[in-house]
Amino acid sequence: MHYMTTAEIREKYLRFFEEKGCKRMASSSLVPDDPSLLLTSAGMVQFKPYFLQQKHLDAPFIGATTAQKCVRTNDIDLIGTDGRHLSFFEMMGNFSFGAYFKKEMCAWALEFSTKVLELPIERLYFTVFEDDDETIEIWKDLGVAEDHISRMGEEDNFWRAGPTGPCGPCSELYYDQGVEVGCGDPDCAPGCDCDRFLEYWNCVFTQYDAQEDGSLVPLPKKNIDTGMGLERIAAIMQGVQSNFDTDVLRGLVAVGEKLSGRVYGSDDAVDKSLRIMADHTRSVAFMVADGILPSNEGRGYVLRRLIRRAVMKGHLLGIEGSFLGHYIEEIVKVMGDQYHELQENRELIDRVVDSEEARFGATLHQGRAYLSQALDEMDGTVLSGETAFTLHDTYGFPFEVTADICAEEQVTVDKAAFDRCMDQQRDRARRATAHDADAAWSTYDGSMSAILEAVGATEFIGYDHDDADVCVRALLHDGERVDVLNAGEAGGVICDKTPFYAEMGGEIGDIGTMMGSDAQLTVTDTKAPEKGLVVHHVTVTSGAIHVGDGVRAIVDAPRRARIRRNHSATHILHWALRQVLGDHVRQAGSYVAPDRLRFDFTHFESVTRDQICAVEGLANRKIMENHTVTTYETGLDEARASGVTALFGEKYGDRVRVVDMDGFSRELCGGMHVAQTSEIGLIKITSESSVGANVRRIEAVTSFDALAYVNRIETELRNTADVLRVPLFDVDERTAASLDQLKDLQTKMKRNKRVAVAGDLARVLDKVTFTAHDGYPIVIMRSDGVDAGGLRNLWDIIRPRLTSAGACVLAGDNNGTPLIMAAGSDEAVAAGFHAGSIIKSISSCIKGGGGGKPTMAQAGGKSVEGIDAALEQAKKMLL
Repeated sequence: MHYMTTAEIREKYLRFFEEKGCKRMASSSLVPDDPSLLLTSAGMVQFKPYFLQQKHLDAPFIGATTAQKCVRTNDIDLIGTDGRHLSFFEMMGNFSFGAYFKKEMCAWALEFSTKVLELPIERLYFTVFEDDDETIEIWKDLGVAEDHISRMGEEDNFWRAGPTGPCGPCSELYYDQGVEVGCGDPDCAPGCDCDRFLEYWNCVFTQYDAQEDGSLVPLPKKNIDTGMGLERIAAIMQGVQSNFDTDVLRGLVAVGEKLSGRVYGSDDAVDKSLRIMADHTRSVAFMVADGILPSNEGRGYVLRRLIRRAVMKGHLLGIEGSFLGHYIEEIVKVMGDQYHELQENRELIDRVVDSEEARFGATLHQGRAYLSQALDEMDGTVLSGETAFTLHDTYGFPFEVTADICAEEQVTVDKAAFDRCMDQQRDRARRATAHDADAAWSTYDGSMSAILEAVGATEFIGYDHDDADVCVRALLHDGERVDVLNAGEAGGVICDKTPFYAEMGGEIGDIGTMMGSDAQLTVTDTKAPEKGLVVHHVTVTSGAIHVGDGVRAIVDAPRRARIRRNHSATHILHWALRQVLGDHVRQAGSYVAPDRLRFDFTHFESVTRDQICAVEGLANRKIMENHTVTTYETGLDEARASGVTALFGEKYGDRVRVVDMDGFSRELCGGMHVAQTSEIGLIKITSESSVGANVRRIEAVTSFDALAYVNRIETELRNTADVLRVPLFDVDERTAASLDQLKDLQTKMKRNKRVAVAGDLARVLDKVTFTAHDGYPIVIMRSDGVDAGGLRNLWDIIRPRLTSAGACVLAGDNNGTPLIMAAGSDEAVAAGFHAGSIIKSISSCIKGGGGGKPTMAQAGGKSVEGIDAALEQAKKMLL
């Protein structure tokens, strides 16, 4: 046994199982294909259809092996308190879908542990499900001492996806770290809560199908699902007891030491903060690299919470300003070679982190204000646990931060109540996780996969053909396979090959016709419910179509040409946006139709009009330069190495298609494109807007639709010019001048109205001015047709005409809405006038409510009939 870096262990593991016949496969995205799962949290997630025998590995591979990036946060409050819990970790795995089972897996696990890693066998311990005699005998036959094998119950050594479905016993491998790190109990053994026996590998033997009655039915093909925690085995190989002392994570802890000036290992509270920052920033970098952006729900909320916890811990250590970027730099340096998405999306990661740190600054201020208010409203010296939990969950305040702030005010926090809130949240998270695991197995619809296996893949020939003679291999009606579709029926047609493009990557599917010897069909859409399986959605307009018939498939070519232009335009827009806004811009979604396109992209502020013009100018320049658009296939690794852009959310195979526009734009894409950029004609951006945190949207039109859009604008402009009776290009100047004139007239009208009102008031003041019983003059009057602002203006006119002490109660009908207002000078208030009390007393007359300060208050209501009654009641109160 000798020291190995994390990278060395990862490569040795993958190469070992490659040599055994497993296919090395890339880590899947942290955004799983399965919508029922929030995040990828295990290596088996991408292999679900293989375990269910709905997909199969090509020969000669007998299984698969991966280094899977994973994120789990259901025990987030435990991260940093010990050396084991992590939010981000790498799960080394090897998987069999019926090709090899227990005997091979156990032998290989022991071989890798003792021959490759050179772990001494006397320090290895094995747990087995209590009823799994077969595995016990296998370990013994391999030379494992019987006293190093433990039987354990279902809770520890039996894996289930849910109440029903695939399940099976487990065998876990442990490494004895020595009595010096244990609990001291002479009976200490694997499964003890102390750190002596460290589990580093779990081998799951999925061999049963659990039934609702509790019985276990053997699966026809038995599977292997293993997981080795890379950080844990790295700790063993590097002779340390904590994941945070391994090479990668210790390097990140060192970043925190440098930023804070603190020394790791000198203080428990400091150590916890340094561990949390190291762990959380790694999760953040990988999540953003996979296209996850901060938000207030779903995986975006998980990301935001991780960022905020890391920032809060930094502030506790005295780190000022934005600092997470230093961690990102180290993460990309040490892990970017293995995970190229970190390098490819470096600027995006930096911008997201910087933006979120700035945003959290305001949230910190709000949290402090919330806590300050809670402290002011307290009755006693104990802050409620519920308040502390709100600070933790909503504002990102760890409990200890709240406790420290409260201690300065001689206040304690109800820790027991806080823990109850945390336990409730943790239970909700675990139930959701359990549901996700169940859903991962039970909700997969394998019907289309079964059809694909039965009839074979559909060859797509649409890159070179708009029509072709094809053979019908399967027909669908109401989701079921049928032998014939008759006139008037709608259904699905699956052929051996097709020129129709199936909806994918934001590009909508082709439409057209199919013609047979005795049938004519209208193709209304084309979908690919399973990779390789193309379903033409059709309506039979005449005759009947049968399985085995030959038909002529004809794509609506003019519509396809418009789609091609719009799709190529999205690639050019992507390039232009990166030129104008920066390399952090990444496509975050698109919609390509014949008449318009929509392009979503990562950005952190609205795009200015000047920037839109610059993007539009660059894009149209590339169109007019008439660049040649070529496509070619290559390996995914080769494409990435050459700088080809890959898109968030897309799942790529080993072979990929590159769309190359003379080198200025190169993207992985399977869609339809023009041959020359000049075919696009013109791009015109029609709108720019926000569609979520850090994501913007551009909508645009091209070619004839762009021309129609420009013509419509010109028509509107000409009509406006005719109305204004000015030349076409003087419209903006004349409109601005007319608006200035209008504003001037409105100002004069308001001034004249005030003068007129003042004159009228001067004549009526003698009739409506009373003396309050406290001796100050008061005006009580009705004035209809003015809004609340008008009533306040009346008071501004009335007040100078009274003595220094004066007040008013005004009311009126404003287009069917009753309004009342009371106001008084400071002297009147000193004499006993209180506007708020008066309004509160009389507003019921108009079936309304309101209030305000002693010097001014107002109310609205529902009954104009009560206005006079309200004024009369005011008189009784004041006179």
